[in-house]
Amino acid sequence: MNEQTSRLNRERRFLVLLGLICVSLIGGALYMQVVLGEAPCPLCILQRYALLFIAVFAFLAAAMPGRRSLTFFEVLVVLSAVGGIIAAGNHVYILANPMVSCGIDTLQPIVDDLPLAKVWPLAFQVDGFCSTPYPPVLGLSLAQWALVAFVLTALLVPLGIYRNRRQA
Repeated sequence: MNEQTSRLNRERRFLVLLGLICVSLIGGALYMQVVLGEAPCPLCILQRYALLFIAVFAFLAAAMPGRRSLTFFEVLVVLSAVGGIIAAGNHVYILANPMVSCGIDTLQPIVDDLPLAKVWPLAFQVDGFCSTPYPPVLGLSLAQWALVAFVLTALLVPLGIYRNRRQA
């Protein structure tokens, strides 16, 4: 196995790990919703979509045989992470400024009309308000943890591409 193949395999393993982490985060959100009774707001649901897109694109990227197709799906991972940054950043702002609304009257019908809300309403239908303060996890709100995860994804995936391919 040559050096380039080894680097691409390392990149693929990272993408599989990233996909598994995103699926686990969605599972954790569902646990908090069903068991702990924390109702998801429109921005929570949009963050779930971003996590789902990151996972799907990461798994597809890891399955791609060539560098170009791998890079294409990695770009989609980064774009999904940027979408997650926007949703989570807005959610963090709303939690810091409770007088600001997430626009549940505006966003709820839009989010609830997305295809996955019809297929799996438990996971992808709006049921709460963005300004509802839930107990922090290790000192950060869920929206802050999501923002950290999305920022790390948006930074680490391109860094991995650069590092693994600069000597190609």
